[in-house]
Order: sequence, then C-alpha cells, then structure tokens
Amino acid sequence: MRPLISGKPKNGLQPINRWSAEATSVSAATQAGVHYRADRQSAMQQFINIAQAHLAGPSFVTIGNFDGLHRGHQALLRQVLQVGQQALATGAIHTEPQSILITFDPHPLTVLRPDIPLLLLTTPQERLELAAQLGIDYGIVQCFTPEIAQLEARDFIRLLKTHLGLAGLVVGPDFALGHGRKGDLHTLQALGKEFDYTLYVIDPVVQTGKPVRSRVIRQAIQAGDTTTATELLGRFYSVTGEVITGDQRGRQIGIPTANLQTPLDKLLPANGVYATRTHLQADAGSRYFHSVTNLGVRPTVDGVQRRLETHILDFPPADHTGDLYGQTLTVEFVARLRDEQRFSGLDALLLQIQRDIEQARTLLQGMAQ
Repeated sequence: MRPLISGKPKNGLQPINRWSAEATSVSAATQAGVHYRADRQSAMQQFINIAQAHLAGPSFVTIGNFDGLHRGHQALLRQVLQVGQQALATGAIHTEPQSILITFDPHPLTVLRPDIPLLLLTTPQERLELAAQLGIDYGIVQCFTPEIAQLEARDFIRLLKTHLGLAGLVVGPDFALGHGRKGDLHTLQALGKEFDYTLYVIDPVVQTGKPVRSRVIRQAIQAGDTTTATELLGRFYSVTGEVITGDQRGRQIGIPTANLQTPLDKLLPANGVYATRTHLQADAGSRYFHSVTNLGVRPTVDGVQRRLETHILDFPPADHTGDLYGQTLTVEFVARLRDEQRFSGLDALLLQIQRDIEQARTLLQGMAQ
C-alpha cells in the first residue's frame, strides 16, 4: 500500500511521516469526517493576516501562493484535512483539528521581482472560496511586503505557533519558508522539534507524466487551450466581473451581450470565441446558463479596447427581468470555438455569430446529458 503521506524531496530527504506505512490508511470514520467538513463550505472564517487570528489549535496548516487552486493544491488541502483527522483518531491530538490555508496578496513575485509582469489565475478571494468548498476551516490572506520577505523561518513558525496553535505543517517537496528560502525541509523538520509540530510532506500531483504547475496552466490559458487548463485545474477556468454598459451593438442586432469588467490583475484567455457557462448570483443562490463568449477587440466594428462579452442562451428566464447591469457574473470557459477574426461586414459577422451560438448550444447540451 502506498503511504498516505510521503515525500520525494529533490534534496534527498527521506519521506517525513508521522506514522508507519501500515498505519497511514485513513479509516472510514476519518473520511466521513472529512466529507462532513466539505459540506460546511460557507463556514470558513477569514483573516486578513496571521496576527489577526487567535486560535487555540490544534491547527494543521498549509502555506503557499495557491494561484489557480489546481489539482495539486487540492490534493494538498485534502491532506491537511486527512492528517488532522488521523491525528485525532490515533490520539496524537485530543480536540477537533482546525484546518488553515495561508496565501499571499500581492503575489510574492510582484514584490520580489516587480520587473516581471504577472497575471493571476485566481484572486485571493477566489482561492479562499475554492478552499472553503473542500472543507478548509480558516483562510488567511497575508499581505506580502518587503518586511515579510525578510522574515526568518523561525520567526514565521513562531507566528504560526502563537496565533494559530500550529500542530501540523503540510507542504510539498519543493517547499521552503522564510528569507532566502532558508527554511527548507531539513530546517522545518528541526523547527518542528523546537516548536512542537509535525511536518508532513506529500508528493506533487502528476498529470501526463509531469507535476501540475500554475505556470503550465497559465501558458495554456494564454494560448486559449481550455482542454489542458480544465484537466490541470480540475474544473473550468473562470472569470468573475461586474456587468457594465457597453456600446449596445449586440442588442441592436438582436444578440444582447453582458460586458464584464474584470480585475486588472486577472489573467484572461486568448482572444477568440468560447462556449461558456455563465453563473448569475441571486438571492436563492447561484444559477448557471449556457452561453457563448467573445473575448477580444471586435475588429469588424473597429473596436480598440479588449472586452469580454457574453451572450447568455435562452435568457432571460420567466422569473428574471433580464437586466444584468451592476450584477456580478462568473463565466466558465468550457471550450474554444474559434479565433477572433475580421469579417467583411455586419451581415457576415451576424451569420458567424449565429453559427457560434448553435455550436456552443450543441456542445454544452451534449455535456449536460
């Protein structure tokens, strides 16, 4: 049986395990506990920095950028839940474990290397929302500053122990903490003895023979490769924004669109036309509609600004006015239909839009079935 918690660090460290391989399978009761916590997604408590929290613990913590919250990140978060429940089941701890994700805003790269442009796969709030869906109890968005970058690993661990009641730190094999990344796995293991916590190292998630990385997903999205992005994310890539007033061209030709204003630091897919699903927030919760989305500058009508425009199919329903201005929509990119292109005139453009709508409808309905 493959151990539940293992690590294959590149620096030659042996796997860091709390239990032997024979004791690492998760019991049905433990798994049930994890599943139960996943049902409590709306219960996540959020903090704007570590020092704001005053938790007694025992806390099982993971730290990172988590940009994209991809399959690898998801596996890490599930391990956070599992090792906490395992510790409780074996008597290593005696009270209910608390699971905590710590992420950073701004992204550390923008502080350490401001000369390198970086667009995000997920905003900090999106990361917390996705983590909450997995059952994580607490989310902390730590402001990353030059002062934080200078913090030594021991001082950072002391913060976690003082404010979070750190009992377990769950990381990947390449993880390092603190100034100059000096808090490597050897150091963190030694600090575990000093501050009384256990270090858990898990293997990276591998897809098509390679570890799942945010960088690879970012490249796929920039190329409009929704298939690869979906496979690595474990979900459709999405963009959330507020509906703003456009130039009404879509309405004038009988194909109204919702124009989304998106965060400036959010990565948008390559220009083109996509089959999408659009989620609309309502008092009763989120509901989604099939849609077709154009992303680009609209060369046929001499557009200049890059826009994200979504035509929602069979909208509005009977219980909706159809007025979306000021509302927040989330657009999921399901499949790329074609590149953006210039047409000879509005008639040719309209004909192609109708084809796009029918292609998107057929594809999305087929998926639903």
